[in-house]
Amino acid sequence: MEDLLVCQDISKTYHDGESDTAVLSNVSFSVSAGEHIAILGSSGSGKSTLLHIMGGLDTPSKGRVLFNGKAIDTLKPKDLNKIRNQQMGFIYQFHHLLGEFSALENVAMPLLIGGISRSKAEEEAKKMLELVGLAHRLEHKPAALSGGERQRVAIARALVTEPKLVMADEPTGNLDHKTGLAVYSLLKDISRKLNTTFIVVTHDRELANKMDRVLTLQDGHLQALDNASL
Repeated sequence: MEDLLVCQDISKTYHDGESDTAVLSNVSFSVSAGEHIAILGSSGSGKSTLLHIMGGLDTPSKGRVLFNGKAIDTLKPKDLNKIRNQQMGFIYQFHHLLGEFSALENVAMPLLIGGISRSKAEEEAKKMLELVGLAHRLEHKPAALSGGERQRVAIARALVTEPKLVMADEPTGNLDHKTGLAVYSLLKDISRKLNTTFIVVTHDRELANKMDRVLTLQDGHLQALDNASL
C-alpha cells in the first residue's frame, strides 16, 4: 500500500532558559493509506508531542513529516490549514465541543469553516451523527449529553469531512473502560467504512492491540514495532 504519512528522523527539544528538554529523538516510521496504527507509551513518553507534529500543530527541531508526499513544514500556513481542515481529523481525550452549540452545529463546524453552505454542512453533519448512533441527539447541547455521547459527537466532527487521516490523542482516556471499548469499536468500524487512516496515541495496551500495528515510544525513542492483533 502507498504511504500516506512518513516521519523522517523526528526530534523535538524544548528550550527553557539554560536547560534543554529532549522529548523525541530520531523517530522514523511510515503509515500506509487505510492503516490503523496505535502509538503506545506512558505519560511523558513523547507520544502527544509526536501526534501534534504529525498533524502540523507543532514543528520538529529536526526531521520532517511527509503527508501525501508533501513536507508539511514547507507549506504556507494557508495551505497547511486547508489540509488540516479537509484531509485531517483530530480527536482528543477531552472532546472540546463548543458548549453553546448543538451536536449538529458542532459537527457541521469544520464544513462551515471550509466554505460549505450551511444547509449542505448540516445535511452532512446529520448523516455523520446518524452513523455514530446519535440521530436522536441532533439538537442537544454538550451539557445535555453523556460522556460517551459527547465523544461520539467529537468523532463525528473529526470524520464529517471524510478526511484521509484521523489522529486521536487518548480519545477514551476520560471514559470508563466499557464505554472506552465501545468508542474504540465505533472508531474502527466507521474508519473502515470510509477507508480512513487512523492513528491513536494511548497508554492502554488492550485498546492498542485492537489496531493493525502498534508503535511503542519510550523516553522519546521508538522501540521495536509490534504486529497488533485485530
